[in-house]
Amino acid sequence: MKIASINVNGIREAVERGFLDWLEEQDADVVCVQNLKAKSFELDDSILYPSGYEGYFLDAEQDGFSGVGLYCRKIPKAIMYGLGFEQCDVEARFLQADYDRFSIASFLMPDGSDYAAKQAFMAQYQDYLGKMARKRREYIICGTWHIAHKTLDLANWADNQTTPGFKPEERAWMDQVFGPTGFIDTFREINRDAGEYTWWPKLDQEVPRGRQEGWRLDYQIVGPNFRQHVVDAWIDYEATFSEFAPLIIEYDLEL
Repeated sequence: MKIASINVNGIREAVERGFLDWLEEQDADVVCVQNLKAKSFELDDSILYPSGYEGYFLDAEQDGFSGVGLYCRKIPKAIMYGLGFEQCDVEARFLQADYDRFSIASFLMPDGSDYAAKQAFMAQYQDYLGKMARKRREYIICGTWHIAHKTLDLANWADNQTTPGFKPEERAWMDQVFGPTGFIDTFREINRDAGEYTWWPKLDQEVPRGRQEGWRLDYQIVGPNFRQHVVDAWIDYEATFSEFAPLIIEYDLEL
């Protein structure tokens, strides 16, 4: 099973830059998209239902803001929209597809431009993650967490210790997610090298991403029982339709 996750940073702009061509080439079972910045009723059918996929979307109340989606080759048993707390649901930050054995979610954390709002979200989300970890159902949560967890997760960490996305309290929060709460960072199960990033401050097609100072802000996390099913993990640096790069994980599981 191949799952891709990508913050498109505006779905219509990403389509203009080649997102749908990239999607067709992936042959992924599920593609989780974040930060659509458009309401689904505004989008063409070519975006809502690309060849081979069923699209599911959650729209933010505010125009041109947030929004998450799932492209699924196999129709899920159920779709869960939101998490039940206002900040998440009004801003359209969580969408979950349920299959027989596990659930796959597309997730978008607030970016920290309103840092107090991000902290409030993190507190409520941590409670929900704790509840998820105690359930028998397994989860694969994919998306932009807007936090670089370790020093190897951003290029210029020494100068960014007071920057939202790498503040000590945010990193400590991630320590809880990957520690006592019990979730696993699937990418780090395969790749433990520094210099692997999913976001760069500016979208510059002329400068290779390997020469830009990036951050790893995107994750696919699973419970400890799924650690053994992570087969491969990589970042698609060739996909340049967004300031973010797709994170792709392969699991030895079937939907």
